[in-house]
Amino acid sequence: MRILEPTIENVTLAAEAIRSGDLVGMPTETVYGVAADATNRAAVLRTFEAKGRPADNPLIVHVAHLQQLDGLVMEFPDRAQRLAERFWPGPLTLILPKRTEVSDEVTGGLGTIAVRIPNHPVALRLIDFSGVPISAPSANLFMGLSPTRAEHVDPALGDRLAMVLDGGPCEIGLESTVVDLSGEQPRLLRPGGISRAEVEEVLGVSLGAPVQGERKSPGLYLRHYAPKSPVRIVDQLGSQEPGIAFESAGDHQIALSRSPREYGVSLYAALHRLDAEGYSEIVIEAPPRDAGWEAVWDRLRRVVG
Repeated sequence: MRILEPTIENVTLAAEAIRSGDLVGMPTETVYGVAADATNRAAVLRTFEAKGRPADNPLIVHVAHLQQLDGLVMEFPDRAQRLAERFWPGPLTLILPKRTEVSDEVTGGLGTIAVRIPNHPVALRLIDFSGVPISAPSANLFMGLSPTRAEHVDPALGDRLAMVLDGGPCEIGLESTVVDLSGEQPRLLRPGGISRAEVEEVLGVSLGAPVQGERKSPGLYLRHYAPKSPVRIVDQLGSQEPGIAFESAGDHQIALSRSPREYGVSLYAALHRLDAEGYSEIVIEAPPRDAGWEAVWDRLRRVVG
């Protein structure tokens, strides 16, 4: 796996690889992604093949500015504009009706497309240098643990990438919040770095739940974002149980913050470390169940499966 510092020269090389139809490991503020030219059908198909990702699992398309959405979405309604003004660049993905020229491979055969502007200088520079919108699902094998550092990219996937640009640890550490604006009722499809309350405050309405059976967003499988080791959630870790707690009892346990945002930043990195240490099971102390922990609990439920 070729990991490069994100110098101007290396980002230029990465952009040339994108335009040639190759795949690149791209840092964002959420997790590292597999970047491809979203307008190149062959490159998009190569993304699915490299990750072992089902064809019905839509990709999120990343752009550097709103003008790039003109060739992707049918319209950008007022409520999308308000959310974009408040949260973009940032960890918020919007689901909108797509333009007919967007390939079905990008959208999982749906009439909607998932779009966002990432808040990471390397990602924005790569999109800008490439001159095309970039699809970028997480840089893991399907259902695998998302990488929040360049070295966490699975080597089995990394060998399929032209390079990985090392943008340092991800600032958010959990995948983006996904809000569906394609119907009359805005819906929260995936909680993430922007809370439900923050979105509802901007829109002035409560967010609905996903429609049963629809898969307009990535990250909706029951098992996802999971390490190789089995995971169990308990009220409190025993002193000899390897895992994640709020107070560490030794080298085999990792203590994470009682702040949900800080916990989210560190969760995947902690799971990567414990997974690499080869424990037969990883045990996680259950966080609080209040609204601020919604995104963390969503990931923990999918980790357990």
